[in-house]
Amino acid sequence: MNGVKRLMRDPVVLGALGVLTLLALAAIFAPALAPHNPIQQLDIVRLKSQPPSSAFWFGTDQLSRDVLSRVLYGARISLTVGFLAALGSVAIGTAYGAIAGYGGKAIDAALMRTVDALMAMPRVLLVLTVIALWGGATPGALIAFLAATGWFQISRLVRAEVLSARGREYVVAARALGATGPRVLVRHILPNALSPVIVAATISFGSAILLEAGLSFIGVGIQPPRPSWGNIMHDATGVSVWWLSLFPGLAIVATMLSINVLGDRLRDALDPRDLPPL
Repeated sequence: MNGVKRLMRDPVVLGALGVLTLLALAAIFAPALAPHNPIQQLDIVRLKSQPPSSAFWFGTDQLSRDVLSRVLYGARISLTVGFLAALGSVAIGTAYGAIAGYGGKAIDAALMRTVDALMAMPRVLLVLTVIALWGGATPGALIAFLAATGWFQISRLVRAEVLSARGREYVVAARALGATGPRVLVRHILPNALSPVIVAATISFGSAILLEAGLSFIGVGIQPPRPSWGNIMHDATGVSVWWLSLFPGLAIVATMLSINVLGDRLRDALDPRDLPPL
C-alpha cells in the first residue's frame, strides 16, 4: 500500500496515465472528433498528398484521405487489438501457469516443457506462420493470434508464484479447514500472485501494440482501407509524404513510452520488498 500511494503521487506516472487516457478518449470518441470519414477520398486530384495545414492538421495521403481522421480511427484498432490481446495473454498464461504450479511434478514437467518448446520459436515468426496458414488477419483473428502467442512468459511467472505460495502458512491453514484444491488455488494463492501479473500485463499490452503495428506495416496485419497506425505508416513507403510516418509514429512512441513508464513504476511499487519500516 505504501508503494501504491507513492505511485499515485509520482508526476511521471500521472503524466503517463494522462497520455494513455487522452489516447483512449481519442479512440473512443473518434467518430465525434474526426473531421472526415477515414476512408473517404476527398478529392483525388486537388487534395492528394497535401502537407499539414489549417484545413488538414495532419495533411492528407496519396488517396486524398484525411490523415488526422485515419490516426484517430487507427487508435481504435491499435489500442483495442493491443488491450484485448494482452487481456487474452494474461488469462491464458495465468490459467496455464496456475495449473502447472499446483498440479504436481508430472503435470508441471509436461506443461513447462511445452512452453519451453513454444518459446524456442520467435513470436513474430510464429504469428506470421499462423496468419499465412489462416489466409489473412481480421482484427478479431489478429487479437486471437497475438493472445495465443503472448502468454508463455506470463505462465512461467505465475507458475513460480504458485510454487512459492503453495507451502505458506495461509495455504496450509486453508487446507486444514477443509478447502478443496481448486478453492485454495483460486481464493488464496492466485490473489496473492497478482502483483507481478499486473506488471506483466502492461508489458504484454505494449508488445501487442508494437507487434500489430509492425505486422500492419509489412502488410499482413490490419488490411486497408481500415486504418491502423501501422498501415498508415506503410502508406508513406515509396512516396515523399513525411507526415504519414510522423503522426502515427508519434502516437506509437507516446503509447509505448507511457506503457513502459507505468510498467517500471508498477514493478517498483508492487515489489514485495517495499514494506513499511518497523
